[in-house]
Amino acid sequence: SEENIHIYVQMYLEFSYQHLHCFAGYVSSGLRVHPDREHLIYPLGSTVILKSLSNGKQEFLHGHTNYVSCVTVSKSGRYVASGQVTYMGFKADVIIWDFAARKIHARLQIHKAKVESLAFSPNDIYLVSLGGQDDGSIVVWNVESKEAICGSPASPHIAGHSLTIQYSNANDNIFVSAGNGTIRVWELDLPNRKIRPTECQMGQLKRIVRCIEVPEDDDFFYCGTSSGDILKVNLKTRLLNSCWPVKQKFSKGVNVLKVLKTGDVLVGSGDGMCTLCSGSNYTTIKKVQLEGGVTSIALRGEGHQFFVGTEVAQIYRFSYTDFKEELITTSHNSAVTGMSFPFGSSELFATCSKDDIRVWHTVTSKELLRIRVPNMTCNAVEIMMDGRSIISAWNDGKIRVFSPESGQLSSVIHNAHSMSVTAIACARDCQRVVSGGGEGQVRLWELQPGLHKLIATMKEHKATVTCIKIKSNDKECVTTSSDGACIIWDLVRFVRNQMVLANTLFRTVCYHPEEYQIITSGTDRKIGYWEVYDGSAIRELEGSLSGAINGMDISHDGNYFVTGGDDKLMKVWGYTEGEVTHVGIGHSGSITSVRICPSRKYIVSTSADGAVLRWKYPHPS
Repeated sequence: SEENIHIYVQMYLEFSYQHLHCFAGYVSSGLRVHPDREHLIYPLGSTVILKSLSNGKQEFLHGHTNYVSCVTVSKSGRYVASGQVTYMGFKADVIIWDFAARKIHARLQIHKAKVESLAFSPNDIYLVSLGGQDDGSIVVWNVESKEAICGSPASPHIAGHSLTIQYSNANDNIFVSAGNGTIRVWELDLPNRKIRPTECQMGQLKRIVRCIEVPEDDDFFYCGTSSGDILKVNLKTRLLNSCWPVKQKFSKGVNVLKVLKTGDVLVGSGDGMCTLCSGSNYTTIKKVQLEGGVTSIALRGEGHQFFVGTEVAQIYRFSYTDFKEELITTSHNSAVTGMSFPFGSSELFATCSKDDIRVWHTVTSKELLRIRVPNMTCNAVEIMMDGRSIISAWNDGKIRVFSPESGQLSSVIHNAHSMSVTAIACARDCQRVVSGGGEGQVRLWELQPGLHKLIATMKEHKATVTCIKIKSNDKECVTTSSDGACIIWDLVRFVRNQMVLANTLFRTVCYHPEEYQIITSGTDRKIGYWEVYDGSAIRELEGSLSGAINGMDISHDGNYFVTGGDDKLMKVWGYTEGEVTHVGIGHSGSITSVRICPSRKYIVSTSADGAVLRWKYPHPS
């Protein structure tokens, strides 16, 4: 549990991350600008991130037990509220955060499985929460007393489930909900502790509403639909005023709407188009095509500057006057499967994920290069020792070699494995590559400019090969597999030297720099030290209180090693003592890989929610 983890961390020195590449773009309207105009607020995994717009400093709000599904900020900026998803039959938390103190003000539990949407009343008195499809209720909470006032089913029986809620700008007792075939205006009757809905009359129109925007004057409100049109409804009479555009509808639906002080409307659609429409006749004034469907638009101040978030985890900054996009944050939008530093250099590193490989500048956290292979997942990436090529393992059974400067594909090994290529390692001679596959085979390849040659196939593993490390003299390598075997191979005679068996699914292995020992870890949460010479066990450490250990790396001097896994904690260990020296809290998803940079200034870790974190190495380098 969260409490046990914090008690465990207090036993050791805690060390903090320095920078994080991340943004959960899939959360609808998840990107917010705080009313102080100085902070961006957005979710990542089970964490809410506060990012300073002036210096880029990031702060974390930890408290959720699963992925955050919605975020909202009160009008005064005093409170931030976030809701989460959880498992069927369990209650999903709503957390109200005190923004100034960066602490939990209230934890509210009533909705089942998911919190769909949240909205604060204009004077910060109430918070209204909407449950997901399996819950279907709207609840009004008193922010000060932290108690539920009343609740009601969100949709009528004849309609689908509600998807979004929005408060009026002047009245603490009126808010709007909308969804599949339903638009309702609610009035809070506090003396009787009731909320009373009025269904808006839509005539013959049947729409699924994805977003609601209430302009400051409270006369009308706008609803963006999955059909790609926008409904304008009178808030007083609850009648449909107009529906636009009539002909050229917004492709893939309207995901988000924002009405500016001028009356103009900003529209974000599912095809990645950000459009500025005139407030009088709703004609398109300007539009910009972005990468990935638009999921959030956040205005800074009066809207002279605004931020747009897309589903591929990118944040753009716009100026209202020139309407030009500037990419300010980019990150992976699915699990990061592996990473690699170039030999002897800490300036940059490569990460891989579904659809792409990215090269990052370590200190500035800027993305330098993106290599896209659509609809494929890269399982492992390595940079050749001479720095002239990036070798990557893909789930279509191919090994792809790219140029690190241009990202151009220089060669492909087709059918490298009958199932996906799951692990890869490069020899120091820069001519040979060892690969592991989903079927359990280990293969040695020779790479020459323009051609490749299979030198040997080694068949011992019965299941997926998870990790490969090559000895510095290129004459031996060690492989781990989820069949519970760790095998040390002779790369001259292509036979097995030693085999280590354990009751675990091995995930990772490291040679000690002096190469007389290896350390392994996997799903049994144990860290095993083994003799290379005869494969005998030296010692076993309890590596984690909960969950597998997925990533491990050892420092070049052999004094320390780092681990990360399903417990989301980054741990630094003394090699000879076998003791944890430092624990880092920051990840909100399972850690998938960790690396100590060659200069021993930083540790970089990646996780299943797409985050890449840079930590200060806690020992003298």
